[in-house]
Amino acid sequence: MIKLQIIGNLGKDCVVNTVNGKSVMNFTVAHTEKFKDAQGNQKDRTTWVDCAYWSDRTGVAPYLKKGTQVYAEGTPEVRTFQRQDGTAGASLTLRVLSIQLLGSANRSEGGQTNEPASSSAPANSYIPSAGEPVDDLPF
Repeated sequence: MIKLQIIGNLGKDCVVNTVNGKSVMNFTVAHTEKFKDAQGNQKDRTTWVDCAYWSDRTGVAPYLKKGTQVYAEGTPEVRTFQRQDGTAGASLTLRVLSIQLLGSANRSEGGQTNEPASSSAPANSYIPSAGEPVDDLPF
C-alpha cells in the first residue's frame, strides 16, 4: 500500500457530489515548499493535489473553505489524460481516507484568523507541577 500525507491550504471551496448513490467531497490542496536555488535566491514551489473523499459523512464539507489549512491522508492515484492539442498529461489525485482541519482561512469579515487561541493563563503566571503542593506559595 502507498500512503500519501499532505498539509496545505484549500485552493477553493469543497464541492459535494453524488456518484452512483455515493457521496464524494472534492477539493484541492496546495502545498508550498520554500527553497533556495543555486544562486541562493529564495524560491517557492507549489504542488497542487486534487482530493476525493468518498464518505457519507459530509458534515465537514461546510468547513472546507478556500484558504483553510488541512491535513489529509490517503492513497495516491495518478491519472493520465490527453490534452486538446494531443499531448499526454497526468495529474495527482488523492483518494482521502482521513482529513483534519488545522486552521481557518484569514478572513476579515466574521473575525476568523489563523492566529492560535491565546491561553487563559498569563505567560508569567505560576502553574504548580504535578507533585508540588498547591497550597504553598511560589515566592
